Amino acid sequence: MLDPKVCYQALKAKDPRFDGRLFVGVTSTGIYCRPICPAPSASFKNCRFFRSAAAAQEAGFRPCLRCRPELVADLGSWKGTSNTVSRALALISAGQLDDEAGVEAFAERLGVGARQLRRLFDQHLGASPVAVAQTRRVLFAKQLLHETRLPMTQVWQAAGFGSVRRFNELFAQLFKRPPSALRQGVPQQASPAGVTVRLRYRAPYDWDAMLAWLRARAVDGVERVTSDTYFRTVLHEGEAGTIEVVHRPKDHALAVTVDFPKVRALAALVARVRRLFDLDADVKSIGAHLARDPLLKPLVRARPGLRTPGAWDGFELAMRAVLGQQVTVEAGRRLTSRLVETCGARVPAGRLFPGPAEVARADLSSLGMPRARKAALLSVAAAALREPTLFEPLATLEQTVARLRAIPGLGDWTAQYVALRAAREPDAFPCTDVALLRGAQGKHGARPTSAQLLERAERWRPWRAYAAQHLWTGETP
Repeated sequence: MLDPKVCYQALKAKDPRFDGRLFVGVTSTGIYCRPICPAPSASFKNCRFFRSAAAAQEAGFRPCLRCRPELVADLGSWKGTSNTVSRALALISAGQLDDEAGVEAFAERLGVGARQLRRLFDQHLGASPVAVAQTRRVLFAKQLLHETRLPMTQVWQAAGFGSVRRFNELFAQLFKRPPSALRQGVPQQASPAGVTVRLRYRAPYDWDAMLAWLRARAVDGVERVTSDTYFRTVLHEGEAGTIEVVHRPKDHALAVTVDFPKVRALAALVARVRRLFDLDADVKSIGAHLARDPLLKPLVRARPGLRTPGAWDGFELAMRAVLGQQVTVEAGRRLTSRLVETCGARVPAGRLFPGPAEVARADLSSLGMPRARKAALLSVAAAALREPTLFEPLATLEQTVARLRAIPGLGDWTAQYVALRAAREPDAFPCTDVALLRGAQGKHGARPTSAQLLERAERWRPWRAYAAQHLWTGETP
């Protein structure tokens, strides 16, 4: 529970450490703000404090136009205590919950009852799943109004509203004005091509380490990584496009330019970028926990903003993982590029990473791989065709890994690695990884066995994936 007196002190101090951790609703104005809002602080008796923007909005408060709650990075400091809520938020970000009527099916997809899902959301976020989904749509639409030149007819579609009528009604209810009044004279553009939005994170962010990781594994034709930019082709619901990501350190944000033929896909593509670049991690809290171990303390101190890179697509990551088994990073990259050249469709910007159907019917003999590894690729493709949600996390890490290990050709290392990057399991830990064992050796110690490393890693829970990333990256910036 939030302590109102502590929250009020944070509000009075404009303490940025609480930004995203709490929101304040002011009863005298009906507005909710971030704790760093530049407006003068209201009196204590007029303040109500909430754990999420959705909770404040569900209580009847409307977003502040000065501090703009839509710019707050989604903090995951509570994640790990409820895998179900974490999975649900990822699906909501991708537009998988549009109205109250869909809650039952949504909960079933998560493996819980609708009542249990509402209880978990109330416990962790102070708001219902529907309120969270609606708040995300409203705040994303508000961000598009402020930051892009999209026509009004495309803003409501991009934000995931079912109709322009509902879009206008909700904005009139919240802001007492039509959506167009929030644009403040921003000119419109005729098409969604090249829409750029800012995605905020909570500093610090080790952009150099993230870019170096992606550059070392960039697939020819699909990805291009320069000194300051990440670019790739994307496929979503049968349509092709591109994304380009640039760091904006002064804004504590990534500038993401999406060029895609269907504007309604924008929210889902942005959600994928957030996961790929691990924007929602509370690295300060994670680092403080890991630094209790003398082995990790110097690594955390050297790279306090280190994130765990995610995956654009679960199947793509699984293919990369299988192709990278028992070979160097560079060899795995070359094999993956060869797979794309073999069965990836050509598009103006390069090639698309092949999906399960393309891999299943491809002739993989040209890859020059052991027969067992080619069989593993085909097994993963067949499994993905049977089960489209194969790479989404289950209720526990153990269940997620067990489902992946059931696929012929996937051992514990591959299953843990896919769980870490594709399912975004924060506690996944491929303890048999050679580079991980080498990193755990330190400068002068003996290299531990996998069993010894796994035993030591118990103290790193529930953030073993971040410990692994620190060990992989090394101790020098």
